[in-house]
Amino acid sequence: MIQTLFGPPPDPGLLDRFKTAVAKTRDTFTDQLDDLFQGKREIDADLLDELEMMLIGADLGVRTVGEVIEEVRKSLDRDQLKDPAELKEHIAKHLLEVLKASEPMARPLITPPEVIMVVGVNGTGKTTTIGKLAQRLGKEGKSVLLCASDTFRAAAAEQLVVWAERTGHPVVKQKPGADPSAVLYDALEAAKARGVDCVIVDTAGRMHNKAGLMAELEKMKRTAQRLHPGAPHQVLLVIDAVTGQNGLEQARQFTETAGVTGLVLTKLDGTAKGGIVVAISRELGLPIRYVGVGEKIDDLMPFDAETFVRSLFES
Repeated sequence: MIQTLFGPPPDPGLLDRFKTAVAKTRDTFTDQLDDLFQGKREIDADLLDELEMMLIGADLGVRTVGEVIEEVRKSLDRDQLKDPAELKEHIAKHLLEVLKASEPMARPLITPPEVIMVVGVNGTGKTTTIGKLAQRLGKEGKSVLLCASDTFRAAAAEQLVVWAERTGHPVVKQKPGADPSAVLYDALEAAKARGVDCVIVDTAGRMHNKAGLMAELEKMKRTAQRLHPGAPHQVLLVIDAVTGQNGLEQARQFTETAGVTGLVLTKLDGTAKGGIVVAISRELGLPIRYVGVGEKIDDLMPFDAETFVRSLFES
């Protein structure tokens, strides 16, 4: 049924990688669905109550689950659902609609350098994501400059330097404790002078005074805009998929103040609750731009809604 819903995969290799990445989520998700239908020949009110709790437990989000259950009830009233296979297809279709509703529109042409600010709390894999993103953009033929504006975390710049060396891209940094906006200023000036395509900016996940992080990010955005109108062109929020609903709360806080334009979900392969992808997309209306699916340098993939939903249902 799911194959009928989607048709042939446009990129079988990408589908295989997603299947591997969400294996823990899929195993839990499909096993629970199969257990739910075990011995039941009729989709009734009791089954729907159990289904609702199961979907909430998969971190799909209360709003999304409520919508799914409501639509299922309406389909039952119209006698349009006959068996578990049709119900699974119904769920898959709604999840796809949720994810596609937040997909980004085509971006206008950007006068280089494109400025990508990467934000998020410490521990989510922010700096590692920057290194992997630099690797991906480099493979696409783009020149990249890294900007070490996380000047408040010990060894943050050194960690970024390691990634710069691994990916073969230059990095601009200053001494620890320097003004993050000053580092960004130097990086943008260097990028324009060298004709660089992309500048990826590492930012602090916390401040020593625990009060001024969002104000500092806003100051950096103003600096970028002043030097290069239209910048930053992307503000990517990195979220650890393993944190589940806590990640959703992080996303809300950063979105309200940092002007987030897209999300990067790391460690998708390390959780059985990959449904948080759907919850975040639904609650915030933000596109998932990339997902981290492993530890290797090439394990950052562009997110594709159809491929993700297929991978949840197809073994």
